[in-house]
Amino acid sequence: MGIGEHAMPEQDVLRRILNESKKGVIIQIYVKPESNKEELVLEGGELVFYTTEPPEKGRANAALIRYLSKRLGIPVSKIDIISGQRDRLKMILIRDVKFDDIVELISNITEK
Repeated sequence: MGIGEHAMPEQDVLRRILNESKKGVIIQIYVKPESNKEELVLEGGELVFYTTEPPEKGRANAALIRYLSKRLGIPVSKIDIISGQRDRLKMILIRDVKFDDIVELISNITEK
């Protein structure tokens, strides 16, 4: 193992599961509503958002957007669910951000 190799395994995983687009960074997140906590974790190579909100009337979706905005320090107006509004698997677009910045920010959130 070389120097620094596996120093940040979360970032390595995130670089594989996040996608850069012309509009910003696309993040795939599984949402688990009606949980007993609200947090974003890396489980089995996937991002999973646990929320106490139920999966009705967009409440879990709104909780995800609010959480990402607060924890990443990005305005709600720059975060959109681009697919999966009614599914557990969401594709989230974060506009006007750099890929490496999002990798680092999410890594900081998901580190235990």
